[in-house]
Parts: sequence; C-alpha cells; structure tokens
Amino acid sequence: MFSLRKAKLHAVSVHHQSSLFRAIEVTGTQSQASLQHGLAGKAVLSDSRNHSLLSKLRTSSTRFDVWSIGRTEAFSTITGSILLQARDPAKLNEEIQIAVDQRRCDQAWRLFEQHMQMEGFPRKSVVNNVLVCFAETLDSNWLQKGYSLVEKAYDESKQNLLEKEPLVYLSLALAKSGMAVPASTILRKLVETEEYPHVSAWSAVLAHMSLTGSGSYLSAELVLEIGYLFQNNRVDPRKKSNAPLLAMKPNTQALNIALAGCLLFGTTRKAEELLDMIPKIGVKADANLLVIMAHIYERNGRREELRKLQRHIDEACNLNDSQFWQFYNCLLMCHLKFGDLESASKMVLEMLRRGKVARNSLGSAVLGFGCGTAEDDRIKLRKVSGKGSEDKEHGNHQTPLFSNNSMIPYEEFVRDRKFLKLEAEAKEVLGSLLAKLHVQVELITSERGVLQPTEEIYVKLAKAFLESGKMKELAEFLLKAEHEDSPVSSDNSMLVNVTNACISLGMLDQAHDLLDEMRMAGVRTGSSVYSSLLKAYCKTNRTREVTALLRDAQKAGIQFDSSCYEALIQSQVIQNDTHGALNVFKEMKEAKIQRGGNQQFEKLLKGCEGNAEAGLMSKLLREIREGQSNLDAGVHDWNNVIHFFSKKGLMQDAEKALKRMRSLGHSPNAQTFHSMVTGYAAIGSKYTEVTELWGEMKSIAAATSSMRFDQELLDAVLYTFVRGGFFSRANEVVEMMEKEKMFVDKYKYRMLFLKYHKTAYKGKAPKVQSESQLRKRESGLTFKKWLGLS
Repeated sequence: MFSLRKAKLHAVSVHHQSSLFRAIEVTGTQSQASLQHGLAGKAVLSDSRNHSLLSKLRTSSTRFDVWSIGRTEAFSTITGSILLQARDPAKLNEEIQIAVDQRRCDQAWRLFEQHMQMEGFPRKSVVNNVLVCFAETLDSNWLQKGYSLVEKAYDESKQNLLEKEPLVYLSLALAKSGMAVPASTILRKLVETEEYPHVSAWSAVLAHMSLTGSGSYLSAELVLEIGYLFQNNRVDPRKKSNAPLLAMKPNTQALNIALAGCLLFGTTRKAEELLDMIPKIGVKADANLLVIMAHIYERNGRREELRKLQRHIDEACNLNDSQFWQFYNCLLMCHLKFGDLESASKMVLEMLRRGKVARNSLGSAVLGFGCGTAEDDRIKLRKVSGKGSEDKEHGNHQTPLFSNNSMIPYEEFVRDRKFLKLEAEAKEVLGSLLAKLHVQVELITSERGVLQPTEEIYVKLAKAFLESGKMKELAEFLLKAEHEDSPVSSDNSMLVNVTNACISLGMLDQAHDLLDEMRMAGVRTGSSVYSSLLKAYCKTNRTREVTALLRDAQKAGIQFDSSCYEALIQSQVIQNDTHGALNVFKEMKEAKIQRGGNQQFEKLLKGCEGNAEAGLMSKLLREIREGQSNLDAGVHDWNNVIHFFSKKGLMQDAEKALKRMRSLGHSPNAQTFHSMVTGYAAIGSKYTEVTELWGEMKSIAAATSSMRFDQELLDAVLYTFVRGGFFSRANEVVEMMEKEKMFVDKYKYRMLFLKYHKTAYKGKAPKVQSESQLRKRESGLTFKKWLGLS
C-alpha cells in the first residue's frame, strides 16, 4: 500500500511538471480481482513534445513502475486517482497493423486518429496498409475516409508517405463504387507528382468511371490530359528514364473506353476532341475504334468524315456483323440528317436487292457497301460461315469475370506487374459499353447474315419525304421497295400503310397524291384506302375532292361499301342538298349494297391508337405526332463549315461563315457556338469575342428553343473565361451549370486558376479603387471561394 501511494505521489509530480499524463479517476471501493480485470489495457495519450521524457520514465522502474500496474499486489480497497499506461507510438503502429490484418476497419481508424493527434502520420507502411484495407471493403464510408487521408497527406506535403500501388488500388475501388471525382483526383495527383500509373491500371479505373455521366466526362478529360504529355513525340522512347512515363501512354483500349462513355452519355463533341488527339499521339485504330468513330461523326453531323471512314470499314477484315451494320446505320442516319433522301433510299433499295440475291443463294452473306462515289453507294457481299459473329460478341453472355461488388485481392494486384487482370477487367467493361451502343442501332438489322432495313427506316424516310412534299419520289421508292421485298397483299403494302397514316393525320392531299401515283403505276389498291379517304373528305365538306376521288375510284374499278354511301348522304344533307342525297341513296340501292359494310379502316386506326402490335402505320403515326422534326439540313452544313475554319484557327473566316449563316435564316445552335468558342480558346487572348458570343447565346436561348445550353458548350465557355480572368462571366456560367445540375470539373478549374491567377486577390484590398475594380475583385473572390481556395 505504501509503495503504491508513493508511486501515485510521484505521478502527480510528473503531471504538474511536464503535463505528460492524463489521469483517469476511479472512485469507490474495488477488490483485487475487479482491479486486475477492469484496469488492464487502459491507456493515456502522450504529448509529442515530451516524447523523450516518456522514454526516460519507461526505463525508470525503480522510481515509478507504472507499466506493471495491472499486476499490482493484492489489496482490499482503494480510493483516488489511478494513472494508466501512456501510449507508445511504436506500439500504436503495431496495433493499427494488427487491426488492419484482422480487417477491423473501425478499430484501425480509431487508432489511426489517435496517432494523428499524438505524432501525426504513422509509419509509411502502416499508412499504405490502411488505404489498402479500406479499399478492399468497397464501402463508401471507408473509401471516403481513405480518400480524406490521401487529401490530408498531399495538403501537408507528406505525399512521400503514399506509395503508387496502394493509391491506384484505392482509385480503382473508388471508381467501382461510383465515386468518380475522388478516383480521378488520385490519378491526377499521381501524374502531377510523376508517379506515373501503368496504362492498363488507369484504364481499368477509367472503365468503371465511364459507367456514369460525370465519370465519362472526367474519363475524357483524363485521357486528354495524359495524352497531351505525348503529343508530337515529346517523349523520347530511346531514353530508359522515360520508360515509366511511356508505360502510362494512352492505348487503343483506353481511348475506346473514354469514347464509348462519351457516346452513351451524349458528350460527343468532347469525344471528337479525343479523336483529334489520336493522330498526334500515334495510336492505331482497331475495329471497335472505327465503329465508335462512325457513331461520333454521325451524332455530330460529319458526313464527309463518315465517307472517308467508309473506305477503312470496307477494307477492314476483322469487323464482325454487328460492327459492320452499326457503321451503315450511322451512314444512313447521316443521310437523313442532311435531308439526302436520294442517297438514303438508294442504300435501302440496294440492301433489299442484295438481300433477295442472298436469300436465293446457298451460302449466307454479310452485306457491304463499296467505296464508290458519294451518290452511288455500291454494295458487295461478304461470305461468312456459321453463326454471325455478333452472337459471340453480344449474344449469349457468360457470367462476367469481374464484378463491381468485389476487388482483386491486393496481393494479386501487386504481383501482377503488367496489370493483365486489370486489362481484362477493363476489356469486359468496354464490351458492356459497346453492347449498349449496339442496342441503339434502329435502321438496319441482320437476317441470316444479311443486312436488311427495319421498319424504322421506312418510317423515317416516309416522314422526310412527306415533310419535303416529295410525293412522287416517296411513291416510287415504296413501289421499288415492295418489288424487291417479299410480296404482300395490296391492302397491307407499305404504300397503303403510309397513305392510311396520312389520312389519319389529316394530310388528305398527300394521301390523294399517293393514290394517284399508285394508280398511274398500275398498282391495284384495295377499296379500304379509297373508302377512308372519301370519308375524310366528307367530314371536311371538300365536295370538289370527293367528286375527283369518286371518278378515280371508278377508273380503278373500286366499289365503295355502305359506310361510304352513308358518309356521302350525310355530307349532302349538311350542305342542304336534298336532291343530291336522294341520288346517292338511289345509286346505293341500285348497286344492291348492304348496310353496315366493311369497317376495316376504323378497326385499323383504333388498333394504332391503342396498344396493338406496332406496325408500319402506327410507327409512322407516332413518329409524325411525337417525333422531333429534323433539324434544318442547312444548319448541319454551316456547322461543318464553321467547325472546319475554327479547327484550322481561321477565325475570321469562321466569323464570316457565322454571319452568312444568320443572313440565310439559319439559327446557330450549341454546336455552332461550341466550334467558335473552342476556336477562340485555341488561339488565345480572344476573350472579348467570347464575351460577345456569350451575350448572343443567352439572347437566342431566351427567344427560341433551337438554342439549348449543354454541358460541353458551357464548359468550353467557362474554361475561356477562367483562363482570361473574366470571373464575373465565369460566375454566371457556374450558376447556370449548377442550376441545371450539370457536372463541373472543379479540379481542372482549380489547377487553371492556380496556373494563371495564383497571386490574384491575395491580401487586403487597395484603399483606393474604382467601382469596376471593386466588382471585379468581388467576382474573383467569389469564384476563388467556389473553388475552395479562399
């Protein structure tokens, strides 16, 4: 008892002298057993400034044996303060490692925080093992804690504690968990500190990022940033010191992943920036890249680029069926986009003709188009054996080898020095992205290995012909298509379906024109279409057209049913023509027509309006009523001209083209302004011109629906304003993007700000400044605060 009291008094003295220990008060009466069980293992944190004093105390067993307090001799009662064992940082490191080994993340984190309070960061190996432990859980809570640890290390310039492999592993886990921003930030930090990740490793991170909208945008930005390091042979491959950097160079798979993500989430102008970079870094195109390029050119209206690509597609020998028909679907869509109905209809007819030949041949074939002139698409057949290769690529999917719900064990990750498993994982994710692109093909399908047009292309072509008023060309096309395709009944032909659709939409003149074209071509038509048109004329009291239709029907040998006569009688009565009504009734009696005749058209129309099986007529009705009208082909033409000049840096010519475009009545859209803004940004110092364009964009957007701000346009405008220091305008753009819930890459703009405006708006404001200077400073500080730099 005396020795224990003595130890307590000495401890109190040490506490007052150095503030090293914190005591735990235990009040009351305890037995020897309760003391041994209740106090063993408890600890008190040390002050890092008195670490040397703690070491001395630990070695002084004669004066103060605090370490053996758990084995104190027996006693009956004790009242007062009992000092517990102080934490040793080395021991704490061991305990953190033990918790990590046992995958007890909560205890590891608690001990880690204690060490941070005592000594700062633990040992390098412990820090990295904690990161790996958190990454393996794929739990968003632990991943966020791991990322915050990485952020703190970089903020305190302690990045030397972080090893490349654990950081890449954590980045992969973040990407798999849908946390694209921190995943990309880690990769950017690695590149910034010249700890270059292998392309197979960061491609896997890229693949999982590309499964979300913001992640796909960041993926494109990452590839652009990394690819910039390799443009125009900046890195000498002959130097051994450049080997780690060259191992990071984007390859075809990385580009395919980024481009496919952009396509799926609609950022195709960003994708085109990636395409422009490909020849500068010397990446070779594979079959997937060729098809992805076709999709991008089609979305952006680059028809000439598609035609150039056609030669490579036709010469490529490793394209499967799916890739082949995806390209020609894109070409067909582009013809429609430009209003080139002649080229589009010629493609469809050639497909039908070759399909007819293939059906009559013994072997199966894959249809291909030759690389002839722009107006004369030649088609050729390619022999294949067995099943179409698209079945292997897209059908009968096996169970995925990799899952977003699990991570490759870190030991395997480290042993795989060439990252072959991550490369395979990225390839599988790319396959799923490409499969989604394949599903978007609407206009072309394959039957027994032969490319064939779908009903969707007939619908789109019919709509385009109707909108342009080309009734004769539409009738000629549909008649030729029916001649090449399998014969059908006269009442169910494509031409009759289109005519019926016109009648139900109230386009009666167009329907009559189509009937005239059929009659002059010698095509016999059933009575239902004449009957439905006659009733429609009667409802609208178009007497002259009724008379003409009756005459045409008589020439064609059409006999109307009772419902038509009833409609004629009712029309005459409404016009107070009682004599005419009696004549019609008399003619009906003489023709011995029974009442309650055929109601075929009404049944057909009701089927289209309801949930009946979608046929050509119902699809055309839906397309015309609900589908968006095609963008003015002139807008696509002028956009291509402006894009060409902007890409070449010929901004004066681009300005003239924009002025001419407006004078011809074509309204510029987001794509037009995006080309102009990126052109000015490439030249530099053209910030006033971009400001003027910004004002024009806002006025057009307020006046018409043709101008719609999108993420790519606003991002390009924001980049230019931040680069030039126009922070008032930059804040406007940020506000608009956040209002529309668009993703903004803050890391990019933080780096841009630090590069060009690092010393701006620091310190106190000048005592004397104008009102404009005050507003400019406030705008700059607002933007700086938004970036998190204030």
